[in-house]
Amino acid sequence: MSLGEITVDSAPFFSDDSETEESGGAAAQGEESPSGVSRVRSLVTVFILCYINLLNYMDRFTVAGVLPDIEHYFGINDEKSGLLQTVFICSYMFLAPVFGYLGDRYNRKVIMSFGITFWSVVTLASSYTPKEHFWALLLTRGLVGVGEASYSTIAPTIIADLYVKGKRTNMLSIFYFAIPVGSGLGYIVGSQVSSAAQDWHWALRVTPGLGLVAVVLLLFVVKEPKRGAIEERPEHHMQQTSWLTDLQALSKNYSFVLSTFGFTAVAFVTGSLALWAPTFLYRAAVFTGERPPCLEVNCASSDSLIFGVITCVTGVLGVASGVLVSRRLRTRTDRADPLVCAAGLLLSAPFLYLAIVFAQASTVATYVFIFLGETFLSMNWAIVADILLYVVPPTRRSTAEAFQIVISHLLGDAGSPYLIGVVSDSLRRTDSFLWQFRSLQLSLLLCSFVAVIGGGFFLATALFIKGDRDRAESYAPTDDEPIVVPKSGRSTRVPVSSVLI
Repeated sequence: MSLGEITVDSAPFFSDDSETEESGGAAAQGEESPSGVSRVRSLVTVFILCYINLLNYMDRFTVAGVLPDIEHYFGINDEKSGLLQTVFICSYMFLAPVFGYLGDRYNRKVIMSFGITFWSVVTLASSYTPKEHFWALLLTRGLVGVGEASYSTIAPTIIADLYVKGKRTNMLSIFYFAIPVGSGLGYIVGSQVSSAAQDWHWALRVTPGLGLVAVVLLLFVVKEPKRGAIEERPEHHMQQTSWLTDLQALSKNYSFVLSTFGFTAVAFVTGSLALWAPTFLYRAAVFTGERPPCLEVNCASSDSLIFGVITCVTGVLGVASGVLVSRRLRTRTDRADPLVCAAGLLLSAPFLYLAIVFAQASTVATYVFIFLGETFLSMNWAIVADILLYVVPPTRRSTAEAFQIVISHLLGDAGSPYLIGVVSDSLRRTDSFLWQFRSLQLSLLLCSFVAVIGGGFFLATALFIKGDRDRAESYAPTDDEPIVVPKSGRSTRVPVSSVLI
């Protein structure tokens, strides 16, 4: 039997026989849902996945929180600084399809446990990079992406197999709260640990220990749910198709394709701001005379702290308001989700533009506009994930998640931090504090224009969302399944349609 013909319940390796026995015990107590996981355990699973997602983003943005210190320590320019995020995102996105393929076919919690252990060890190793070997820091940051790809691709599909409809949206919103909150904590923890230890290396030594705790929880508390069972699909609807067939079907799913391009704009903007905003705020303070130039370590600890707090608060407000507005709007139109995503991006664009322009005039105004811009930008996170899950059949969700990660990062935050750095260096006429600030300011204006383009993609998604959702809910791959027809004494597989004349 080929991999393309493996049914979702078969797992030649990474199988967990103990879960079958445990499932039967829970059923005897009347607590088990069709997913094979009890209600209480499902809730605990969501919180564990949320905790791991929080660590995921803490680790990702700890570097951004101490970026001025890293630039000072290694003596690098903006272009090389941008590479720190780019190499991470590149390895992350290129391995996402591999883990998406595995996640659709084998035990997901074992795959995730391996990935989390790997990135925890590599992150710890990166904290011992010597001053003369900046390439080693780039290498280890790239390897961190390998581990994180295994988790981000698979975790949302587990939640999708535990809950449906309104409950699924609620649980996904809890899960995606961890993105802005974890990102903000990355800035806060990174800058404050660096400040307390007087050494930025210690900022990278916080998440590895917490990651190993996450692995223990994942292995011994989380239970693998049955794929698609919660949606009460007939067994023949859950037949796996080949990987190429999955890709072909996803390419014809216009809601998936367009929402992925819309999310790519979100990734471009958030990736740029995530790496460069604290550094930009620090340079603005130096340019206006509010702060002296950095000659030692802890260059932007206060800016990273403030930006981290803003990211946490706006993330919670944005995700919650996005889900709330979407839920209210769903009673009036089936196109509510993409419309809310479009509104979030289109409203964030002018506020981000004003934040960048006002940086030289008023620090308070800059923070206010950043707060509003990030709030509207964060409205997308949970809704985009929900769109993918209800326009794609269960057996293709990990693959869809993987390719959304590839496209959104390839065209989004894989290149945007590096692009901002390159544009900043090319616009800088001298190495004065004025041009260090001005060149980065002009390059960051790209974010507002990309946000408008992303809003347009979500408006286009609204045109197709209803039809694609209906097709996913009624998905039945058996309409043209191969049947066996004798030919010269041997059985040959041909489509049903070719013999029903």
